[in-house]
Amino acid sequence: MTTFPGSARVDTIMGMPVSVDIRTALPRRELNPLLDDAFAWLRWVEDTFSPDKEGSQIGRLNHGRTIEQIPELIEVLHRCDELSEATGGWFDARRNGVLDPSGYIKGWALERLSRALANAGAVDHRITAGRDIRVRGSATPGRPWRIGVRDPHDDRVRKIVLAHDLGISTSGGSPVVDPRTGEPQATLRAVTVIGPDLAVADAYATAMYAMGPVLARRFATELAAAEPYQTLIIARDGQEVATPGFATHGTTERLAG
Repeated sequence: MTTFPGSARVDTIMGMPVSVDIRTALPRRELNPLLDDAFAWLRWVEDTFSPDKEGSQIGRLNHGRTIEQIPELIEVLHRCDELSEATGGWFDARRNGVLDPSGYIKGWALERLSRALANAGAVDHRITAGRDIRVRGSATPGRPWRIGVRDPHDDRVRKIVLAHDLGISTSGGSPVVDPRTGEPQATLRAVTVIGPDLAVADAYATAMYAMGPVLARRFATELAAAEPYQTLIIARDGQEVATPGFATHGTTERLAG
């Protein structure tokens, strides 16, 4: 059995298993507090931004109640507005008068956590929450992380991404609402976006899934030309379309399963 330095922990946050895997060889007396702080941060994000909790800041906003003017809330709402504009309204944190930043907040929370871990000396880590993944550093000395991009419908590995510093977000398998009609969108199987900021990748993946196949391909092409974000689109029939830069992070090898 192969063993690695560091430590890992899994807990249920935001209704899903979240894992933090630190591979940097730090003393146990430093690793345990880092993991404690990591999951305390994620629980704070859930308690603050969940639209399903009336006592959260988002819940209070939706019920017209007084909120705390915390910097993180202002930052998230501002970025959601910017991403709505950047996607022509296809990413929208407001729907029928209800504020729900779920298409951004998970990626944002993991991105912030990844930066905090790196600043604390845990430069080699992987954080996974559902289909949002943030990696930094190395899985083992000198070797990149190997991430299987899975089809949300059958869990089959479609691609393997190799990276030392990357955010990877997949949208699909659960309802994404078309912000223009209010109806669930189901014309694509999945959209995966990779790039330097997981929160932005998360929002772009959500937006392109809502767009449907024609607009999503056009947007992915324009995005790849203008920003360091690359896209893999899986159509309803299982056919794959990827922007050219996606292949630079990948390998032709496929993981089992």
